[in-house]
Amino acid sequence: MIAGLAPIAVVIGAFSPQNWIITPVAALALALMIVLDGLIAGRCEQWHLVVPADTEVGQKTQLDVHARFAGGRATRYEAALEFDPRLGQDGGASFELVPSANPSEFSGSHTVRPSRRGTAAITRAWLRWRGPLGLGARQEQKTLQDHEVRIWPDLSPVRSKELQTFLRDAQTGLIARRIRGEGTQFEALTEYEAGMDRRRIDWRASARHVQLYARENESERNNQIVFAFDCGQAMCEPVYGLPRIDRAVSAALTCAYVALKSGDKAALFGFAQRPQVMTPFVSDSRAFHRLQSAAAVLDYESTEPNFTLALATLTSKLQRRSLIVLFSDFTDPTAAELMVESMGRLVKKHLLLFVTIADSELETFIEHNPGDIATLARSVTADTLLQQRRIVLQRLRQMGVDVIEAPYNQIGYDLIDRYYTIKNSEAIG
Repeated sequence: MIAGLAPIAVVIGAFSPQNWIITPVAALALALMIVLDGLIAGRCEQWHLVVPADTEVGQKTQLDVHARFAGGRATRYEAALEFDPRLGQDGGASFELVPSANPSEFSGSHTVRPSRRGTAAITRAWLRWRGPLGLGARQEQKTLQDHEVRIWPDLSPVRSKELQTFLRDAQTGLIARRIRGEGTQFEALTEYEAGMDRRRIDWRASARHVQLYARENESERNNQIVFAFDCGQAMCEPVYGLPRIDRAVSAALTCAYVALKSGDKAALFGFAQRPQVMTPFVSDSRAFHRLQSAAAVLDYESTEPNFTLALATLTSKLQRRSLIVLFSDFTDPTAAELMVESMGRLVKKHLLLFVTIADSELETFIEHNPGDIATLARSVTADTLLQQRRIVLQRLRQMGVDVIEAPYNQIGYDLIDRYYTIKNSEAIG
């Protein structure tokens, strides 16, 4: 508004030079109105920020600001925050405060969706309220020291009603039938009935009783399951807003919880250029928080993983045959060659399950109509990369590695299904 007085000053100076004083007086009056408007806005007696101590990656998190004002007639109240980009990509947010039940108290909130695990600090906060004329405003700033949010892996699948109902029903059935299955641990003899597998007939017991008896074995428990994570460059690329490693961690923790409930042991192993984390085996679901804490410290690294060192280290720490669930990804056969060689050595001693997230971006490129040369070239390149990816996965299957390739929102369920298939087949022990 003051700058708008400049053309008026030129006109006055040209046509009525003796009245030039009008313009600076008007500017001074406007400046005084701005100051007066800011004073009428009143003062802030108290304001504070409320943030949760913990949240989960990818889940909505609310940041609240509460303020109490006195002695004024402000018309607009605003707050702004500066925080770690882990909480939000922009690293900041601004929002309006609205009145609460008490007319002098105002509050507002902003919802963020954390994109990476770790500890995110909220470093500064601003509060601004405007005068009734909208010309002036007052502002306060706080430098925050102890406002941190710990961002944990996403455990919403573990808490889901579907999984809890499934585990409750499964546990009820397990108690009733004493986990009987096709295992190697003898449970009881039962009379042979039509439809039973003939290989279960105990011929010695049948000869003694002059009647056919079949063996019922108890499904083996206490199996060792290791969830291994590639924390390298390929796994840090985002898939629908979250890094692949975070999608993998969520699926692995869900399966680990199911495994603990089923009587097996679970451990986590993370690596990139060198091993990061190796937890002891957890055998009780009440100690599940140890796996969650270990998964929270898996770091993001923009380097290629060293599969040779990592898998050799893992093999040296395992004393008996285990199920190793490896979460990884690759972009081309050359990058996957060392991975394939290392997994070939590992599969000789352990049961290996390779889990990778399907690359939906390549499939999208292939489906595009080739309207121009650039689109056609991109589609051809994507199709070539997808074919090379299939070749690598087929090589792994031929080596005896079980493979899961599924969309990010499906790998958790597919992993649980495959775990039960492997467990019921007694392939781990």
